Amino acid sequence: MSQQSKQLHLGKFEMTQKWRTLAFGLMAIGLLTFVIGLMRNQERMWPAYLNAFFFFSCLGLGGLFFTALQHVTNAGWSVTIRRLSEGMAAFIPLIFIGGLVLLFGFSRLYPWADPNVTDPVVVAKHAYLNPTAFVIRLIIFCGGWFLFKKLIVGHSVKQDVDGNEEHTTKNVPVSIGFILFFGLSFSLFSVDLLMSLQPSWYSTIFGIYCFSGLFQASLAVIALILVYFKRSGLVAGYITDEHMHDVAKFMKAFTVFWAYIAFSQFMLIWYANIPEETEYYIMRSQGGWMAVSLGLLIFRFIVPFVALLPRGLKRNENHVILVSCLILVMQYVDIWWMVYPNFFEGQMTFGLWEVGIWALFAGIFLWTLGTFLSKHSLIPIKDPRIQEALNHHVTY
Repeated sequence: MSQQSKQLHLGKFEMTQKWRTLAFGLMAIGLLTFVIGLMRNQERMWPAYLNAFFFFSCLGLGGLFFTALQHVTNAGWSVTIRRLSEGMAAFIPLIFIGGLVLLFGFSRLYPWADPNVTDPVVVAKHAYLNPTAFVIRLIIFCGGWFLFKKLIVGHSVKQDVDGNEEHTTKNVPVSIGFILFFGLSFSLFSVDLLMSLQPSWYSTIFGIYCFSGLFQASLAVIALILVYFKRSGLVAGYITDEHMHDVAKFMKAFTVFWAYIAFSQFMLIWYANIPEETEYYIMRSQGGWMAVSLGLLIFRFIVPFVALLPRGLKRNENHVILVSCLILVMQYVDIWWMVYPNFFEGQMTFGLWEVGIWALFAGIFLWTLGTFLSKHSLIPIKDPRIQEALNHHVTY
């Protein structure tokens, strides 16, 4: 046995009692909040539901996008962390269920859902913005995401059993198909759920803005899971500082990308000065929302960017945890910033309703992640590119 082999250890993950208790506890808190909200305060409950639903939908889709990206680029360095992103994708089937639940709150969320709407701008968009069309698109989007997830992740876990390299080869065209489908479907999904809250407003790069946040936040979750299993000792030698370093570099890159898209959207709308477009930013510059707007600039771009510049800090577990948590908090704040001014203009609103509903989805996400990882090997041990991952060294 080689010296390298002696340093490798792969254990079996089992959800601990703490993991189960946390997941079920969060779900119980969230379900109780949801039920009470339905009975007593739907004006707060449905925006909170939309906020949390979109947040965790992004994480599930982001996990599958990261996985597909590795196959398309034939990446070897990420083989030993790919199963973590595949675990995130286990949340995808819940997106359809969550979307159906959202239908019950349509009348309180979307002006276009009112059959008696008289606004000529909204009426002109009725062919696209109506509950029937929304459900049809939801079925198409979620059905496609689920199918691609079954194929891509299915090939990966089957390879754990038979070691057939054809699974790796087959995942390349499937991943290309997913990325093409994802680009269009997620953009329209973002329009349906968020942009149509204010149906008179439009932005041609809104879908890209939402995607930039999705991938930055998804990388943050991958980093947190990576550190968790690295510390657990279950994947000793398989997941190292080198992999954490590269994930942190990706986070830094997409921190810059988010800022670029955010500035591009704002600059074009400000320069054109069209009333139908500028109203979006006017609403977010009044009252306490101006502080949130500036907070996004500082804590979603400047702080993470500077914090991830030094090489040594990208290899420091505690530092990566802090930056990843900050990015996830700001992802939620960003979605909150997109949703809540439509209902509470000029007034920041946040409290137990938002925390409780977020807990519901957090518990579900933890449960789907833990269930998937407990059923499969933590490392795609028979992937033909695994030696590249085991010998991966970051030079910059």
